[in-house]
Amino acid sequence: MDALALRPHAQHLLRDATIPELPNHYAGKVRDNYDLPDGRRVIIATDRLSAFDRILCAVPFKGQVLTQTARHWFEATRDICPNHVLEYPDPNVVIGRRLEILPVEIVVRGYLAGTTGTSILTLYKAGQREMYGIRLPDGMRDNQKLPAPVITPTSKAFDGGHDEPLTPAEILERRLLTPAQWERLSHYALALFARGQEMAAARGLILADTKYEFGTDAEGNIVLADEIHTPDSSRYWKADSHEARLAAGGKPESFDKDFVRNWVAARCDPYRDPIPEIPETLILDTAAVYIQAFETITGQRFALPAEETPVLERIRRNLAPLFTA
Repeated sequence: MDALALRPHAQHLLRDATIPELPNHYAGKVRDNYDLPDGRRVIIATDRLSAFDRILCAVPFKGQVLTQTARHWFEATRDICPNHVLEYPDPNVVIGRRLEILPVEIVVRGYLAGTTGTSILTLYKAGQREMYGIRLPDGMRDNQKLPAPVITPTSKAFDGGHDEPLTPAEILERRLLTPAQWERLSHYALALFARGQEMAAARGLILADTKYEFGTDAEGNIVLADEIHTPDSSRYWKADSHEARLAAGGKPESFDKDFVRNWVAARCDPYRDPIPEIPETLILDTAAVYIQAFETITGQRFALPAEETPVLERIRRNLAPLFTA
């Protein structure tokens, strides 16, 4: 979708999803959550764009794209792994079972890629060959396919600290998971990733890596939570240009959503300085890429709203039956 087509919708934004009629409000970086007395959790994906540990702006339709992309994948993988979803009362909202989130974040990687300090490419380029309980061969190139997908777990920093790489042995020694939980988690993660790669390939995409978050329900069952295979939780590359770009020493072609992040980083220290006013054209370009990602990943058309009802007003209307819950 062209960014110009989005200009009439530039103010179609959900910056804040505070709904006083709903109980137990918790606002994360990009989602607002409400815990209902009956054990359900209302998760509202806003349009907030977070980077550098702060909110930079809001991007039209971002929350809807992430919610509906995750819906596509939750429905396509429910035969593999139970998930938290109960219903979708609004394009930006999922109601799910409240879970006890497990303290290990699972990242499955099919390629030698990444930019963070815990990514296997960063560690590999620093000279490490053994990491996360696995050993990688010498002589690999950036963004090369791995011999087989690997799980690279990290500790989940609930207190705002940094995630740390873990090995399976450390997970069990520190009693972060039981042996049975780790076995089940590993099985689910690799099976979900295999399904994701298969379906992405049919859409002309490579699912290079992704993260999963799991929790346990009241009966102790492991359940997939949060989101799955969205543009924010996964790295997608375009398959038709991948080999040629690697052969030329270039980077894979991806859905580049980092216009805002890169623009801000080029103009200030984003961790310390005030954020300059971000041009609307840049925000609309980002919105267009999110929509393109949704349509390419899911094969579905993204329909722009016929009426410019404020997003929060629409959500309140759709969640009104819960106000007396």
